[in-house]
Amino acid sequence: MKHPSPARHGFSLVELSIVLVILGLLTGGILTGQSLIRAAELRSISTELQRYQTATQTFRDKYLALPGDMTNAESFWGTQHATDATCKSTASTTTATCNGDGNGIMEGPARSNERYRYWQHLSNAGLIEGTYSGVSGSANSYHTLIGQNAPAGKLSNGGWTLFHQTVPATHVLNWDRAAHVFLYGGQRDGTSGAPILKSEEVWNIDQKIDDGKAGSGLVRNYDNWTTTPDCTVSGNYNLTNTGQICSLIFVVNF
Repeated sequence: MKHPSPARHGFSLVELSIVLVILGLLTGGILTGQSLIRAAELRSISTELQRYQTATQTFRDKYLALPGDMTNAESFWGTQHATDATCKSTASTTTATCNGDGNGIMEGPARSNERYRYWQHLSNAGLIEGTYSGVSGSANSYHTLIGQNAPAGKLSNGGWTLFHQTVPATHVLNWDRAAHVFLYGGQRDGTSGAPILKSEEVWNIDQKIDDGKAGSGLVRNYDNWTTTPDCTVSGNYNLTNTGQICSLIFVVNF
């Protein structure tokens, strides 16, 4: 005697529809979440810029000098090395530091490593977070190591470099002034200038705090020499390209 086969049940169209709706909601939520995270990271660039400018002004009000450039830093935080020339090239692992020359310009390692002592002095004064070596990396005299001699940004792989940009500067569009600038981008041998931002993203940042133009004002595109395609087209941000092809410089008034 044959026994009847057990009944087989599949999903109804209603049940399948519900599953598809749930999957759609989950996918949409993930994409929305990623978009919100990216937007928050981009906003952090402007926030960090303001934080470092405010910290610098606060430092100058308190110590009557610019961080990195102050001539009596060792009196406050100790001497990294008794010989001045050796001090300037010796990495710090504590608050012990070196004096600057007081000329108002953050100079590179060829002079006194002031562009890297800048971050150490701000940290020593309790005005920014982190511990910084105060010297360039080993690759060359302008070797920024994000998180070691200069601060990392909230944006993944992003970081900051400070330097004094003179004229001419073929890697900065229409550059016409000598000024201190913050460079924001990813890790590379010489600076934090590797492209990690989209043209639309840097245009948005520029538009909110400056003039929205890549080759004028206080916010500009930083030409990475080897980037193809470039972040700019005819002096404007290359908004038709959606790749991460940009990094930025911010002119600062100190």
